[in-house]
Amino acid sequence: MPDFDVAVIGAGAAGLSVAAICSGLGLSVALIERGRMGGECLNTGCVPSKALLAAARAAAEARQAGRFGLRLPPPEIDWAGVRAHVQGAIARIAPNDSAARYRGMGVEVIEAAGHFAAPDVIEAAGRRLSFRRAVIAAGSSPVIPDIPGLDGVPWLTNETLFELEEPPGHLVILGGGAVGIEMAQAHARLGCLVTLVEAAPRIAPGEEEELVHPLRAALLAEGIALHEGARLARVEQLEPEGPQAGAGVVLHLADGTRIAGTHLLLATGRAPRLAGLDLPAAHVAATPQGVRTRRDLRSVSNRRVWAVGDIADPEGLGPRRLTHAASQHAAVLVRSMLFRLPGTRLDYAALPRVTYTDPELAQIGLTEAEARAAGHRDLRILRWPLAENDRAIAEGRPEGMVKLVATSRGRLLGASLLAAGAGEMAGPYGLLIGRRLPLSALASLTLPYPTLAEAGKRAAGAFYAPKLLSPFTKRVITLLKHLP
Repeated sequence: MPDFDVAVIGAGAAGLSVAAICSGLGLSVALIERGRMGGECLNTGCVPSKALLAAARAAAEARQAGRFGLRLPPPEIDWAGVRAHVQGAIARIAPNDSAARYRGMGVEVIEAAGHFAAPDVIEAAGRRLSFRRAVIAAGSSPVIPDIPGLDGVPWLTNETLFELEEPPGHLVILGGGAVGIEMAQAHARLGCLVTLVEAAPRIAPGEEEELVHPLRAALLAEGIALHEGARLARVEQLEPEGPQAGAGVVLHLADGTRIAGTHLLLATGRAPRLAGLDLPAAHVAATPQGVRTRRDLRSVSNRRVWAVGDIADPEGLGPRRLTHAASQHAAVLVRSMLFRLPGTRLDYAALPRVTYTDPELAQIGLTEAEARAAGHRDLRILRWPLAENDRAIAEGRPEGMVKLVATSRGRLLGASLLAAGAGEMAGPYGLLIGRRLPLSALASLTLPYPTLAEAGKRAAGAFYAPKLLSPFTKRVITLLKHLP
């Protein structure tokens, strides 16, 4: 008889969700974690980065108070206080992810590295644990790019950035995706010089292009230096120029540009943590993107094994390295692994993603370019600028837009939002796309006034305006006006 019904490797967002659900349903569960409980999201990702962004936003609001007729002195940045806020946020959330809490649920938490020893056995802490089912939730780690000279200079990733005891004098960020952009704005607002280098033609590659342009303008207005379409030739150490100066880094771009900074942050993507799992011993197939699974997240080569979270590479979909994707994976796994429901398939059609800059950039479903590449024709593109939204005007934040991509029959394929708090506005669009509801469901929704969410309703209403104001409708109204 197996030692456990379910053995989970990894106590990040995905692994914790799976362990809690399985234990709650009465199964015996082993949860194996070699690092800190809560994984990347709690300790070095979502939570500390959003806490840092909150501190940075408060500093920016103090500087911008003059537009409301308020006269405030420039904010003084107490870096130790900022760090205390960040670490305090982690500490307040940590008990929810703690080993003690999960042991209280009946989960056997094994705080050690685990690896497969056979198709149905995991070794951890000197023990051989047999299982009925195993779930690989080992997560991902920052990609360290192959750059000449990088091995000779100090560098940071999100796993070490929040440990800095002093603010960077000049933070050079390699990578203009969500992490790079967020940390660029946060540190600029906290008084650091920031330069961001992106190899793609523009920052935020893959996001809705016409919404990236105003976000780019906002970053430039805050003093962030952007180098887009930049190819990095090599990196070298910058020697200190005085007895009190610390060594820095110099980036040499292929076009001859030289960028010197005190700190280098690598934000060039993430890779699955496959090393050390000994997947061949379990006959578990993998790709460079992660554990190969079917759409139900079951391994294509070992029916006893599933993969969830950053490490999963579902066929035809690929990985989605987002905390809320891990939660979605856990829900799919429950239907697939526990209830054995046939036809269970992962679907990312309504999966949102958010870049938590100010303004925030949110994407739900397909961008216009993605919709056209997928073969959708006769699209309706609907826009509503926040410059015509009463709440945005009242708060002095008229920059941004809601852009909807819909079929000619009124089915929403994608929504792009650029606004303060755009992530908080994303929910209804995911519901429309996921449940295949018509745009009329949003256009007819009664929303409180004034809110930014009205911009989406107005964009959806624009789909029906031509019909409502058509000559036919006007003739009908002309006839109906004679009725008593």
